[in-house]
Amino acid sequence: MDDKTVRTSAQRDLELVNQAIQGDQSAYAQLLKTYRESIYFMMMKMVRNADDADDLTIEAFGKAFKRLESFNPEYAFSTWLFRIASNNAIDFIRRKKKASIYSIDEDYNDEDSKGVFEVKSGDLNPEQELMKEQRIQEMHRIISLLKPKYRQLIEMRYLKELSYDEIAAEMDLPLGTVKAQLFRARELMHEIMKHSANKF
Repeated sequence: MDDKTVRTSAQRDLELVNQAIQGDQSAYAQLLKTYRESIYFMMMKMVRNADDADDLTIEAFGKAFKRLESFNPEYAFSTWLFRIASNNAIDFIRRKKKASIYSIDEDYNDEDSKGVFEVKSGDLNPEQELMKEQRIQEMHRIISLLKPKYRQLIEMRYLKELSYDEIAAEMDLPLGTVKAQLFRARELMHEIMKHSANKF
């Protein structure tokens, strides 16, 4: 890659960053599309686990998007993003080493997610109906960024409104595994939603 290509890429990224700061959701999507694979492979080299690498990739973008306004345009966006991803992975590795062993059947509390995923129904005026539709569209957009197993769990729990037991039965998984993976899926969604201009 020559210097001209590097400059063009950096300029394109800067324009996308500025658009994203103004609330352009397509700019966020383009930045994620451009660097997701590269970040993922870097995460794989650091943690050597595909699931962890995928989770850390989403977390890295969530943290970067949350801090976009602090981005210094004197530096390349890619350099800034990779530093955030690298530091996040290092923190993850440290936490993993210190983490105590716990039972997968631990009861994960679902209360914190209420209100975040809830889309109220009932008698709504046209403006409220439009806002409801926008929230649903935004939820689908965020869900689409999750890995397939997390996306399926979130859709079953919050869109189909199945119980934990029903999800466990349908997916043929232990109840504790369903709870643990839903807990992780919600964490990832919260990271993504932190940068979103459209709050639930």
